Amino acid sequence: MNSISLRELHLAGQRAIVTGANSGIGEGVARGLAEAGVAVAINYVAGDDKARAITDDIRGSGGKAIMVKADVSKEVEVKAMFAHVIDAFGSVDILVNNAGLQQDAAFHEMSLQQWEKVIAVNLTGQFLCAREAVREFMRRGVVPELSRAAGKIVCVSSVHDVIPWAGHANYAASKGGVAMLMKSMAQELAPQRIRINSVSPGAIKTPINTAAWATPEAEAELLKLIPYNRVGVVEDIARATAWLASDHSDYVNGTTLYVDGGMTLYPEFARGG
Repeated sequence: MNSISLRELHLAGQRAIVTGANSGIGEGVARGLAEAGVAVAINYVAGDDKARAITDDIRGSGGKAIMVKADVSKEVEVKAMFAHVIDAFGSVDILVNNAGLQQDAAFHEMSLQQWEKVIAVNLTGQFLCAREAVREFMRRGVVPELSRAAGKIVCVSSVHDVIPWAGHANYAASKGGVAMLMKSMAQELAPQRIRINSVSPGAIKTPINTAAWATPEAEAELLKLIPYNRVGVVEDIARATAWLASDHSDYVNGTTLYVDGGMTLYPEFARGG
């Protein structure tokens, strides 16, 4: 996080829930927000030890964090999570809707269970968490000393909200749904001074996709899809998310920020399209 000063985003004193925050992009975002002075709730569904280690690390660095276990696809657990965080922090100013998963299969072999599980976590989970956040934002209203907005939601989507992905129809459909959910919420809730945007990562180095970049040969193949000629890291997403949650982006609403090194620029067309 040393390439910019996240403290300059003036997020100190705000409170955030980051879903799926005990690994990968979610962990990076939670650490980035904590560095910016935000009190962070580390949501996770499995892996108590990892969530505890991240929480302790943030606290050890002078930040404020709690861990809260909840399956974002289950309404009762989402409601309990928000109640717990509001009780601990007093309110919530920022929601980062990051939790997601893949259950890949060829389309003709994909089971209904695989389809429904991915949609439940990746899309319904974002709806359930956003709804609880919006209810809290509307209850509390704008607190001028904290932010010009009543609340901010950043939906973590994917370049596959616009790029089809064979063998991953459930995942791509869920992310396409996130894109339109985000825009519809942003349109409806803007008069309440609630801002909602998305970050859509491209190829990011996380444990879930290690095979795609772990060897020089694999990384070289992956780089064919990335005009900027490097694979992203979680800090790239953390900085973008923190900016979208700050008043530096106060006039940005209903926008998807593609953090992808140009993956959505149809790189094959640069080679004789």
